[in-house]
Amino acid sequence: MDPRGLPHVTPPAIRLFNTMTMQKELLQPAIPGEVGVYVCGPTVYSYIHIGNARTFTSFDVVVRYLRHRGLKVRYVRNFTDVDDKIIKAAAETGEAPVELAARYVEIFREDTRALHLLEPDFSPRVSDHLPEIIAIIQKLVDKGHAYASQGDVYFSVSSDADYAKLSKRNLDELCVGERVQPGEQKREPLDFALWKAAKPGEPAWESPWGPGRPGWHIECSAMSAKYLGETFDIHGGALDLIFPHHENEIAQSESANGVTFARYWMHCGFLDLEGAKMSKSLGNVVRLRDALTKVDPEALRFFFLATHYRHPLSFSDKALADAETRMEYFYETLRKVDERISGKDFGKGPLHGEPQRFFTEFESAMDDDFNTAGGLGALSGLFGMMNELTDKPPVKDKALVGRTLQALREDVRRVSGVLGLFEDAPDAWLLRRRERAVRERGIDVAEVERLLGERTAARAAKDFAAADRVRGELKQQGVEIMDTPAGTTWKVAPLQG
Repeated sequence: MDPRGLPHVTPPAIRLFNTMTMQKELLQPAIPGEVGVYVCGPTVYSYIHIGNARTFTSFDVVVRYLRHRGLKVRYVRNFTDVDDKIIKAAAETGEAPVELAARYVEIFREDTRALHLLEPDFSPRVSDHLPEIIAIIQKLVDKGHAYASQGDVYFSVSSDADYAKLSKRNLDELCVGERVQPGEQKREPLDFALWKAAKPGEPAWESPWGPGRPGWHIECSAMSAKYLGETFDIHGGALDLIFPHHENEIAQSESANGVTFARYWMHCGFLDLEGAKMSKSLGNVVRLRDALTKVDPEALRFFFLATHYRHPLSFSDKALADAETRMEYFYETLRKVDERISGKDFGKGPLHGEPQRFFTEFESAMDDDFNTAGGLGALSGLFGMMNELTDKPPVKDKALVGRTLQALREDVRRVSGVLGLFEDAPDAWLLRRRERAVRERGIDVAEVERLLGERTAARAAKDFAAADRVRGELKQQGVEIMDTPAGTTWKVAPLQG
């Protein structure tokens, strides 16, 4: 029986890499059948970059897959809307910090909706959770793990014997080069702020230590406890949050509550731009909003998922173009299949070639640390079979082929719910893709249609040489013709090189 007296639920055999133990472990939720997930969200002072977007997309798929496997997921991703960076950005724009943060919250939601990210169950903001934050700071002070100093409150790192157990860093080495900065009132260089005394012109709230605002790390401890409990299952974020952010979350949460904070830690690898880790501090940032003007959102999502979430990912224009070409192939295949099976009844009976194996392979890959790259590999086999059945069926039984295509198409829909891909109608996606390519390449659509009309007339007159000349002329303009059972259509050919 579980802690509530309910029968145990047999969980799926999902293994994930736990940063705390540095090995893959079987996911065993504290409450069988239910999983609590907390992901560190954005600090809303500017547009997010594509490195952030990769992290949020990766955990979007984690949540989708856990639900696909029958688990009840409680997903929390916060907004940091009280922070030094927000105060600085607001001073530059002349806005109130809370107004600037609220504006970027809505921008974040708009951009991530384009990427097909699901809304979390809870999206708490720091500014709405000051009572919870103050309460956990008070608990740390009462237990001797934190101390007040001239309006500030600091966590005493030396009070936590397990500090740095996530990052595996040596405290003596961490102390080398650390200094108490001007304006800080802490006792030791590694101590970190839980509460910052108010400064002129900054937002402030009342507290037992005087007016001020919370430090960065304490917010996640307070909000995760409110929505998931003092111990929950999965805590996620990017690699660069391991130290100090996640390390400090662990220290303050476990010191306050006396129980394990998070049972599994998952971290997403860096996204590289021209060989360097993408970060705002380095100035080599590609904003998600800018990227979405150059590439289809689903193609960008496919680009993220084609590499395992823990592995580094290199960003380039060519990589995006390749991802968009691949998505075009998928949607063209789905268009052909839908034309073949839409509205038709092929009856009940056997299927050709064990088509279910592809979905089984997909789930097997995803069960192994949410391996989307392996899952997409299985999907390539599925699409290959669909193309074979539509273009060159290996059997003559049309009903057998139709039933098999229907089964494969249904599996694509199931995969779509996990990966957040293939959610559009194929014709609509392909038209959007063509319209953007036409604009980028400066193709005259009216001229293309005129030439297609000439080709149609030439074919009707059986003047195939003239029809081939038109095809060649269109090819020189970057237009590729496709003759299908439903008629002739065209697309913008991929750039070579």
